[in-house]
Amino acid sequence: MSRIAENLIQVRQKLALNAQSAQRAASEITLLAVSKTRPSKDLRDAYLCGQRDFGENYLQEGLDKIADLNDLDICWHFIGPIQSNKTKPIAEHFTWVHTVDRFKVAQRLSNQRSDSLPPLNVCIQVNISEEESKSGCLPDALASLAAEINQLPNLCLRGLMAIPKATHDAREQHVVFAKMKALQLELQATYPQLDTLSMGMSGDMDAAIAEGATIVRIGTAIFGQRPTQPKQ
Repeated sequence: MSRIAENLIQVRQKLALNAQSAQRAASEITLLAVSKTRPSKDLRDAYLCGQRDFGENYLQEGLDKIADLNDLDICWHFIGPIQSNKTKPIAEHFTWVHTVDRFKVAQRLSNQRSDSLPPLNVCIQVNISEEESKSGCLPDALASLAAEINQLPNLCLRGLMAIPKATHDAREQHVVFAKMKALQLELQATYPQLDTLSMGMSGDMDAAIAEGATIVRIGTAIFGQRPTQPKQ
């Protein structure tokens, strides 16, 4: 059994245990393999172990992998910062985008999504810790941005995404993820299709699942330590 196969088994077991502790079904939670900087062969190995959802942060690297692995029925998620002049290939090649944080980007994604494709599933990235160095919509501006995005014809507003301030304090992790869940519930009253909370990574997956995550983004625990990041 390969190292990636062994790691995936362990991550899935941990996910299931966390779901059970939270009195949730593991089937409610999608494991998104964060595959940035990983070679295509590693993704193929993970696919052969049943992994279907992969998240890419860097556009050109992601496009190269989509071409390399076009024989596989992978669901591709774009989870990196979005430059407004690079929205067209994202709209054309990905099924999910987790990092929409302003209307200009959302509008371009909708305009550039082919009518022959299903609507692009999008999450609004929320700067939940209100860090100046982080991308994301501030919580106070979330309702107005959601209203604008919901009007766009080729997008489907599915949920919220966050990368909270890094901390090893479990209590702080729970507090910030609970805030995300509260924001989701507020918006669901108006947008019932908003069923997704993309939050939690290798170091805080436990707290994220306990507070309602429906997608956890796991890289290191599946693929091992990350090599040097490529230039973009």
